[in-house]
Amino acid sequence: MNQERFDYRTGILGSPLEVGRDEWNALLAQQAQPTPFLRHEFLAALHETQCAVADTGWAPRFVTLTDDRTNRLVAAAPVYLKGHSYGEYVFDWAWADAYKRNGLEYYPKLLCAVPFTPVQGTRLLAVDDNARRHLAATLVAFAEQAEVSSLHVLFPTPQEAQTFADVGMMLREGVQFHWINAGYRDFDDFLATLEQKKRKNIRAERRKVHEAGVTFRRVRGEDVTDAEWRFFNRCYRQTYREHFSSPYLNLDFFRRIGETMPENLLLVIAEREGKPIASSLVAYQRGAASEAGTASPSGTLYGRYWGALEHVPCLHFETAYYQPLEFCIEEKLATFEGGAQGEHKMARGFLPTATHSAHWLAHPAFADAVARFLSSETETIHAYVDELREHNPFRN
Repeated sequence: MNQERFDYRTGILGSPLEVGRDEWNALLAQQAQPTPFLRHEFLAALHETQCAVADTGWAPRFVTLTDDRTNRLVAAAPVYLKGHSYGEYVFDWAWADAYKRNGLEYYPKLLCAVPFTPVQGTRLLAVDDNARRHLAATLVAFAEQAEVSSLHVLFPTPQEAQTFADVGMMLREGVQFHWINAGYRDFDDFLATLEQKKRKNIRAERRKVHEAGVTFRRVRGEDVTDAEWRFFNRCYRQTYREHFSSPYLNLDFFRRIGETMPENLLLVIAEREGKPIASSLVAYQRGAASEAGTASPSGTLYGRYWGALEHVPCLHFETAYYQPLEFCIEEKLATFEGGAQGEHKMARGFLPTATHSAHWLAHPAFADAVARFLSSETETIHAYVDELREHNPFRN
């Protein structure tokens, strides 16, 4: 047996600021599927602007493994002690309700995830597979000792999901809709691959926005002014207001990531008669091929937030989908992940993609019940994806 796995020192940190930015980001850079949302700058911004802190039900409990011999950080995971299930996008409200009906407490629970960010990516930052397996086992051991009801890992990579299954966690599947860049020359080249009806509808939607006198500016993160951040924040808050909900993020957060990680951000601003009326914020991660300047698409664009202060028919689709798609094609990004849910995205060239989560429940009877539920749910999800694929929007 490799003795190295027993040489790790475990840390439970009450803030992402307790681990060095360079150490954390160096680990992230070694992963097969890094995302901008796992950058230290993003997690620190959530904490420093009071968006993901104990007072909002997101108490950091970041888990780290340090090599005792070299004092080197070899593994880390973003973990939070949660007092609710808001901002997660993998829904366990029914589980919490079942606990309550049986006189048991579901909260607090432990959550390994990026707050408010339903994006699949690395959750176990590690220098090698040995450290990764040990970190997964450490998370379960932490949950067992912390007197919590459960541990949940949201949107890990498929490989990590298997690692969590190997340490006894139950797996759950979900569905998102992702757009794949097949090396398109431009937007019309992409449209040519769609069924005629889909192609016609998209052109009609874009024409309505154009005929309404709306124009667009795509502003890279490093060029976004404070006035533009303030305008975007108004749009973002308006979206939540229209849904009778409260926003998770604030202007300070957007300003902070604009300062610390602008190379990962793009702001789309819609204007009419010189006045901004809507905007969307997307994030992107360049891949190795993109950075090397090769022809093959590489990297990912992530749809995040949008809002409008005026109603214009089809403005949402142009601001949050078609403008980012054009950016993807121009920048040779391979994938556009449109965010959580949304069958309507298929008509715009997005295809169903499986997502994963892993779950551990301390109560044996509830763990058995959830395992049975997940088995049935997985069959339903697979049937749903099969049905969706029968409605593929592409010609071939």
